[in-house]
Amino acid sequence: MTNDNWGMSKLLVIITLITLSLAQFSRADDWPQWMGPGRDNVWHETGIVDKFPATGAKVLWRAPIGAGYSSPTVAGGKVFVFDRFLREGATRPSDPFQRLSIPGVERLVCLNEADGKTVWIQEYPADYTMSYSAGPRAAPIVDANRVYTFGAEGDLQCRDIADGKLIWQQKLGGEHTPMWGFSASPLIDGDKIITLGADPAGVALAFNKNTGRQIWQALPAREPGYSSPI
Repeated sequence: MTNDNWGMSKLLVIITLITLSLAQFSRADDWPQWMGPGRDNVWHETGIVDKFPATGAKVLWRAPIGAGYSSPTVAGGKVFVFDRFLREGATRPSDPFQRLSIPGVERLVCLNEADGKTVWIQEYPADYTMSYSAGPRAAPIVDANRVYTFGAEGDLQCRDIADGKLIWQQKLGGEHTPMWGFSASPLIDGDKIITLGADPAGVALAFNKNTGRQIWQALPAREPGYSSPI
């Protein structure tokens, strides 16, 4: 989402929704996962202008959020942002490569797409031990009435889209968190949700998207890397 300012103990960044001409379309297409509906980074809308007007794009709303590297997702009139805040009194190392235990919370924020108002916020403890510890890396994914997140320390969670209530969770890992954290944006395939953990016996993992039960594990490797499944 943003580069971290390592000299600050807390960071607020802004997510901004802009439009060029609402008359061109009544409602934008959903973008419910990393790289879009087809996970191919293809935008299927029509009537898109090819450059901003001289006065700039019109801002419809702004909302403050925390730090992180994941992209927002949009589905069903809601915007989902995955971010992180430090615990009170905690600081980040001056060297972003340094690996320390840094207390904080990861949050899933649900905003109203029309006006940017907060619908709900759910958070959980997430003490970071990786390098570049600003916030989560993986984009949320929306499937039907549920939203899934994968935290930078390996917290895979499924929540109800209506209120953010936790439905199931899995803690992925191995002997240690990868150097730059868990970064794979999960993929929904039928009844499975697929992502990358850090167990050398098999870094690719599939779970039942409804229950969180592990279905299979594959690809033995020393490290999972930072790519997302497609």
